[in-house]
Amino acid sequence: MTKETIEKVVNSYFTNMTAMNAQGWLEIFAEDAVIYDPVDKPPMNAKSDGEKLFALFSKFYAKLELTPNNIFIAGNGAAVKWKMQVVAKNGKEAVAEGISVFEINENGTIQKLSSYWDEAAMLAQIKG
Repeated sequence: MTKETIEKVVNSYFTNMTAMNAQGWLEIFAEDAVIYDPVDKPPMNAKSDGEKLFALFSKFYAKLELTPNNIFIAGNGAAVKWKMQVVAKNGKEAVAEGISVFEINENGTIQKLSSYWDEAAMLAQIKG
């Protein structure tokens, strides 16, 4: 696995999230990929739960911007410090920061994603 391949997959994840492009996002995950986002929530299967996730985003967010700030690659994975800015359909804005750890399989797709951030604090900013 090359550093360039990992970086390309990771950047594609952030690009597709920001574009709210469910199809492009699903394509970069392995069939049995597991997502912990945030890590204190029950795991999701990217392929079976991805469409529901994007439907939820579309229902509540007018805009979602997820920007990777630092990407640290080692072995077949990467840790990424990121910043998320959202505008809810109610017009309120929220900001969150976190770190996501990506495990990439031999096919160059995401096998496991674990994200560390405070979802409740972000949702509290847009509540109402």
